[in-house]
Amino acid sequence: MDNLPKHVAIIMDGNGRWANKRGLPRIAGHKEGMSTVKKIVTASIKYEIEVLTLYAFSTENWKRPKNEVEYLMKLPVEFLNTYLPELIEKNVKVQTIGDFKGLPYHTKDAVQHAKEETKNNNGLLLNFALNYGSRYEMISAVKQIVSDIHENKISNDDINESMFSNYLFTHNLKDPDLLIRTSGEQRLSNFLLWQSAYTEFWFTDVLWPDFSEELLKKALADYQTRKRRYGGI
Repeated sequence: MDNLPKHVAIIMDGNGRWANKRGLPRIAGHKEGMSTVKKIVTASIKYEIEVLTLYAFSTENWKRPKNEVEYLMKLPVEFLNTYLPELIEKNVKVQTIGDFKGLPYHTKDAVQHAKEETKNNNGLLLNFALNYGSRYEMISAVKQIVSDIHENKISNDDINESMFSNYLFTHNLKDPDLLIRTSGEQRLSNFLLWQSAYTEFWFTDVLWPDFSEELLKKALADYQTRKRRYGGI
């Protein structure tokens, strides 16, 4: 249990391909992927991870077929309605990052209810990236900084990496130590670009619905062997 990452971020990729391989509609893969989320949340608690950030829906995912998008917007509702009592029992705190205003009302209501019900919990922070895109996040931060400069709240000389980080959705979180991506793809897909400057990456060919505690354990063990230099020697 030594040298474990405190913040793990996961790009949960491969739900559609998992379903296609079985001759099922893509939404069947998303539903199965929801069960995997529950398993990995439980495992994260076991391995004393402090923050688990899950890339649930990107700003680019709106380009997908309408029926798939509608189903994806129902998944947080289904997940939280089903597992919220268990999350509360396990002292999990629910949080989101992304453009919350852009979500449908039923999705926002379910997420807001979960946030309210778990706001006093101090165990694992379960952070869903919903309607999230890192470029959008950074542009939004720049716009707010410009606005604050015009209003004389800050000056140009105040701008540095630390200050900029405070304008991001993740302002209350430390940067991820480990980023996992399933399905064999090896790219960030507009996920936590600023925050992942010195994050350790771990890729697997396994599709997200088949991801397991054993694979998470393998990723954590691999992380433990790495030496993080942050640009030094």
